Amino acid sequence: MRQLKGRVAVITGGASGVGRATADALAAKGCALALVDVNGERLESAAKELSATGTKVSTHVVDVANAQEMEALPAAVIAEHGAVHILVNNAGVSVSATFEDHSLEDLQWIIGINLWGVIHGCKFFLPELKKADEAHIVNISSMFGFIGVPSQSSYCATKFAVKGFTESLWFELQDTNVGITSIHPGGVNTNIHETMRSYDDEIRDATVAGLAQSRPPSAVAEAIVQSIEKKKLRAIVGFEAYAADWLKRILPVSTHKLIARRLRRA
Repeated sequence: MRQLKGRVAVITGGASGVGRATADALAAKGCALALVDVNGERLESAAKELSATGTKVSTHVVDVANAQEMEALPAAVIAEHGAVHILVNNAGVSVSATFEDHSLEDLQWIIGINLWGVIHGCKFFLPELKKADEAHIVNISSMFGFIGVPSQSSYCATKFAVKGFTESLWFELQDTNVGITSIHPGGVNTNIHETMRSYDDEIRDATVAGLAQSRPPSAVAEAIVQSIEKKKLRAIVGFEAYAADWLKRILPVSTHKLIARRLRRA
């Protein structure tokens, strides 16, 4: 997009983490914001802080996995802002468990948010985005959209799916005013561990410790803004994400064998 100032951006999972950092970054560029989250208290806190900077902000308590709620969201945003130009499908959750221990309920939960949330956002906002002179969609995948890892089978499944879905939609939108990007971050220090479901305390503790030592959400937000401005198909954030991408290209089988050997030693 040539100009971000004066645009309206919808951000799911916008009350905290990468979503909140993206809200800050887009507000700094002059965007108005429609923040979407299931946590109404955090939404209001974020909106209050952003409004204090002079940014126009609306809040929408919506479950992205709920088709009816998401179908009603574009009209609510248009009623508040008059238009929509940017959609950031950021809302996400995680389950740390072996597939054998994984419940079907938790599979439905993570797929509902991580994948159906993205599909709902694209499906229901695309007609409004196509009305703009320029528009852009950002779908958050992961480095785990490149490589499958143990205890994250459901998370990897959703992030691989977001990558493939985004690439397919990119082709379909080539002759339109709408660009689309998939974002593939490595470790990001967010509060996703607060909603993480786990059947193994050791796995959960290791995941939380790893996140605490990783990059801040603002690093991903910066990549999101640059991707919108430059109409990138995808953006990778972090050395480990680049390494996962290239290792899978160069050594698609040996990479998994290497990970398996290291896990056995551990």
